[in-house]
Amino acid sequence: MYTPAEAAAYTGIDAAQIRRWLFGYTSGGKHHEGLWHTQLEGELEQALSFHDLLEIRFVNAFRRHGVSLQAIRRASTYARETFNQPYPFTCKRFQTDGRSIFATVLEETGDESLLDLVKRQYTFTQVIKPSLYRGIEYDNGKALRWYPLSRNQNVVLDPMRNFGKPILTGSGMTVDAIVTAWHAEGQHARRVAAIYEVPLAEVEAAIQFEQRTVA
Repeated sequence: MYTPAEAAAYTGIDAAQIRRWLFGYTSGGKHHEGLWHTQLEGELEQALSFHDLLEIRFVNAFRRHGVSLQAIRRASTYARETFNQPYPFTCKRFQTDGRSIFATVLEETGDESLLDLVKRQYTFTQVIKPSLYRGIEYDNGKALRWYPLSRNQNVVLDPMRNFGKPILTGSGMTVDAIVTAWHAEGQHARRVAAIYEVPLAEVEAAIQFEQRTVA
């Protein structure tokens, strides 16, 4: 599980936006529900699962291209029913069939925020960039783990390891432990690698993950 603050650190999406999208908000005395029900709803207050973490990256891409929350909500519901997947945006099938999902939503709702997305194919492919899927490892269409560094699999978020928190893929050391040691040792990566007996490349990957700017 992840707190909104942790999800923000891992994805680069503002924590307040994450709370609004997943847990709803109150405006004018009226409460608006989140875009979907999280896996952990009813168990922990305002906690995200691994799949929630990945899904909000797609919501962020849609919002940055002007798609309304109402349209995203309807598309999520329709895609969930169509693909029989609880987290449809992360499902690889959405990469090819997502435009038809939004076309259906446009036809049903007339939401003008979807006009460009539906009428111009290149716009949709710009939103659903390969980078959103890159690094996600699948099994039968279901996301298993996420390697968040581009073309570098030394850092992984895997719900089956360390509760899904970022770790070094090979050694299993937590990214937090490596980065903390790096600062304590005067930012000498080789010294940290020697102390923990892990490859220098893994130490450098942990530092890169800590310092990266997430789009």
